[in-house]
Amino acid sequence: MSVLSIEDVSVDRAGLPVVRGVSLRVDEGAVTVLLGANGAGKTTLLEGVSGAIPLSSGEIRLGDERIDRLRAWRRARAGLAHVEQDRAVFRELSTLDNLRAACRSGRRPDRVLELFPELRKQLDAPAGLLSGGEQQMLVVGRALLGEPRFLLVDEMSLGLAPIVVERLATAVRVLADDGVGVLLVEQFAALALGIADRAYVMARGEVVFSGDVAELRADEDLLRALYLGETPSESGA
Repeated sequence: MSVLSIEDVSVDRAGLPVVRGVSLRVDEGAVTVLLGANGAGKTTLLEGVSGAIPLSSGEIRLGDERIDRLRAWRRARAGLAHVEQDRAVFRELSTLDNLRAACRSGRRPDRVLELFPELRKQLDAPAGLLSGGEQQMLVVGRALLGEPRFLLVDEMSLGLAPIVVERLATAVRVLADDGVGVLLVEQFAALALGIADRAYVMARGEVVFSGDVAELRADEDLLRALYLGETPSESGA
């Protein structure tokens, strides 16, 4: 089984440490959720892993290959896709042309349309006129057309209705069951824990919890304390 390994990674922004010594692993065919309050460093970590911003220190390995010294496009070629939280689409192009732009030579977007049948009705519509949920489906779909082994998804629920978020969460679980390793940053902890196999919690730039999702689902006080960067004893749990 292939693994995406993040080992003792630190990332700075504007010369200030944002992520400090983070280590975690994402297994192929599993959903790993990364939780934490706003400002915990989750988005910065994903950007460092994908190559959008440089690491200060640490290593990233995709299987046996060390990829932290590669440019972002080479990491993508190695099998790493990053769905950022801004839902950027080619607004003037049709939905179908957005998908075609991401297709590798000879590929068709059939798998994406199977996963997100909602997009079939919008293939001729300009992507800029899609709903927020449809745009998120389109962005995830484009990432999948690169045939990634691992998918980084940052706040896919941002600004979306709960029913749409549940639809996207179901799709993420399907992708993992099909063999893709998913690292999911998500603000709705209960929803994320419902589809995840393993959980990490970040606070103040560091990992403060690593373990099975069942422990966090069963103990809301523990989860609340971890979000605040407290230990159970400090929080009175």
